[in-house]
Amino acid sequence: MPRISDRQRIAQDIRSKITSGEYKPGDKLPSLRELTAHYGVSAEPVRSAILILQAEGLLEGHQGKGVYVTG
Repeated sequence: MPRISDRQRIAQDIRSKITSGEYKPGDKLPSLRELTAHYGVSAEPVRSAILILQAEGLLEGHQGKGVYVTG
C-alpha cells in the first residue's frame, strides 16, 4: 500500500474537520506555526495542503489575516 504524503494526510484531516463541523464556515484555521507543530512537519506540506483545499474551494486565504473556512 503506498504511503500517503504528509501533504495529502494533512489536507484529508482538515477536510474531515470541515465536513464534521469541527471547523465551521468563517472559522479561521490555526496559524502555520500551530499546524506544523500539530502535524509534526515542516511548513511546506502544511502550505501545500492548504493550497489543495483552496483549489477545492474549502478554504480561502486572506493576505496577512489568515486562512478561513469558506461559507
